[in-house]
Amino acid sequence: MASSAGPAQVTAAAANDATTRVLKRVCVFCGSKHGSPSVYAHAAEAFANTMVKKEMDLVYGGGTVGIMGVVARTVHGGGRHVLGVIPEALSAREVSGEMIGDHVVTQDMHERKAKMAKEADCFVALPGGFGTYEELFEVITWLQLGIHHKPIGVLNVDGYFDPFVSLVENGISAGFIGDAMRDLVVVDSDPERLLEALKTHEIPATYQWLREKDA
Repeated sequence: MASSAGPAQVTAAAANDATTRVLKRVCVFCGSKHGSPSVYAHAAEAFANTMVKKEMDLVYGGGTVGIMGVVARTVHGGGRHVLGVIPEALSAREVSGEMIGDHVVTQDMHERKAKMAKEADCFVALPGGFGTYEELFEVITWLQLGIHHKPIGVLNVDGYFDPFVSLVENGISAGFIGDAMRDLVVVDSDPERLLEALKTHEIPATYQWLREKDA
């Protein structure tokens, strides 16, 4: 995977090249639990504070619990706009107390993810469970297919996403993922570096992958 700590080894020019993007709205995928140890909640708060410092607004899954709630409350408390998008069926499970910021209630998960993707300028995954994994992999797939051209980042808190990086590398070694596709995602443990890297990260020209006869 591309690391923002050093130059990304990109083998094809990005569809939108490497000029600096304006990233005002960050879609954050993360857990509805706090995780253990507390390093995850602390990292979520640090990431949200970095967003506030950079005057970035939040698009997220609409919950008020877990590190999802930590991110939303911190961004909202810092004076930035928060848009929560939550399916009606999950409201009782992921919302405790009042909603944070503005919110949209959707009929299902598909509508939720489409709305979040439409409203955001980039995507960042923080630690979470199956829902976070699924959201991350879906936007990666959409980027690979050319459905969107928005940068994707992963905040690798305390090595949490190391197995994800290994999984992708294994897919490349086994011939199921193209070499250039490892640079679809920027991975870093530092919020400041990660958000800065997303502004200039060169996204591989995925349309070339779609033309390969063995794709």
